Amino acid sequence: MFDFENLEVYRKAESFSKVVLRYLQDNKVDFYLADQLKRAALSITLNVAEGAGRFSKNDKKNFYVIARGSVYECVSVVRLMKVTRAVDDNNFSAFYHQLEELSKMLNGLIQSMRRL
Repeated sequence: MFDFENLEVYRKAESFSKVVLRYLQDNKVDFYLADQLKRAALSITLNVAEGAGRFSKNDKKNFYVIARGSVYECVSVVRLMKVTRAVDDNNFSAFYHQLEELSKMLNGLIQSMRRL
């Protein structure tokens, strides 16, 4: 097992990516919004994994900061999906809640890298 697989933030990011991919597969969403959301959601997961694999705390922190930026990108896309009615209120709230949780977890991880 790889270290990143034990991180709760990684598991939550992976779960969010799965939910996004399923939603986009089952619902008609503008191609560009769907593509951007897929990329940003996967970026969260991939950057957490890559950060966990780095040796220096600064390298780790940089990848976690990029992952947090991808969370913000997802929030922006999901908000645009709501405005364009590509997502209903229930799914919007579910996505938004997961992204808030990921943001808080990543903020904690980034802060812990600064304290080391």
